[in-house]
Amino acid sequence: MSGKQVKLFLVDGTPGGLTTAEITNWTGHVLAGPRSDLARLLGRDEARRTGVYLLLGEGDGVGEGRLYVGEADDVATRLRTHERTKDFWDRVVVITSKDTNLTKAHVRYLEASLIRLAATAQRMELTNGTAPPQPNLPEADASDMDYFVGQLQIVLPVLGINAFRGRKTKPAAPVAPEPVESPVFHLRVAKSHIHARATQIDGEFTLLEGSTTVPSWERTGGTEKVRSIYARLRAQFEKLVETDAIIVEGRHGRVARDIVFPSSSAAGAIVTGRSCNGRTSWVTDDGLTFGDWETRGVDDSSPHDLSGGAHV
Repeated sequence: MSGKQVKLFLVDGTPGGLTTAEITNWTGHVLAGPRSDLARLLGRDEARRTGVYLLLGEGDGVGEGRLYVGEADDVATRLRTHERTKDFWDRVVVITSKDTNLTKAHVRYLEASLIRLAATAQRMELTNGTAPPQPNLPEADASDMDYFVGQLQIVLPVLGINAFRGRKTKPAAPVAPEPVESPVFHLRVAKSHIHARATQIDGEFTLLEGSTTVPSWERTGGTEKVRSIYARLRAQFEKLVETDAIIVEGRHGRVARDIVFPSSSAAGAIVTGRSCNGRTSWVTDDGLTFGDWETRGVDDSSPHDLSGGAHV
């Protein structure tokens, strides 16, 4: 396995301000910052180069927000226009090259690639009106840009941007393979004929396409705290149905695409329609629980809690 050194620089010395990100021996350069720092961002050299940019904003509280992907010969000029015409975003990311060798054709290729990846991952709502076709590049240039995208898929999650991550969005030749491949875990509810499958991908618990779930979330809870938790889970389930991530077919829901969850318990709750201890409920065909797999290699003589999960 080959490691990657990602260099972050906090321009203001604070985690919420302007930040640059680079990978050693990679020509790409990423500059990110909040909309409130847009004037300072536009004054930097990187913003006046040819590049790709991302506008990110909050969504409806269920998904990971909204995203716009664009490209420009002079990113700063385009961002000034978006500052006047687009309201949804509160964070901007500028992607350029340290050697300034990116051409208009290159950034159009990058833009099309990122839009395709975001549409495939379906983790954020794409606000682009159209999906531009992938421009034709010389074979060597296309290979370079595919590598560039692969590096972005490493750098951007470090900055908290997961819009392009997913089992089906990995580069054909991964630049950083998984150190340990996760097995497939199953959650079965015999009485309801529910069978869901999940695995951990890049550290994220992922409910796999083809799994079955309850057709709706009906529980309401007793205490105010439980009612609040159940209301949030119900809203999440209904949003997944609304976006066709889960398709209700008679007495079951069918998972139509991979869905990433913050925990195994959250995934289990959506599948079963009730609170769930994901670390014990998800089990491999060999009987290994997700909790036991998570703690593999931990010294048995060291006290550790395998119960995990959230109970309500």
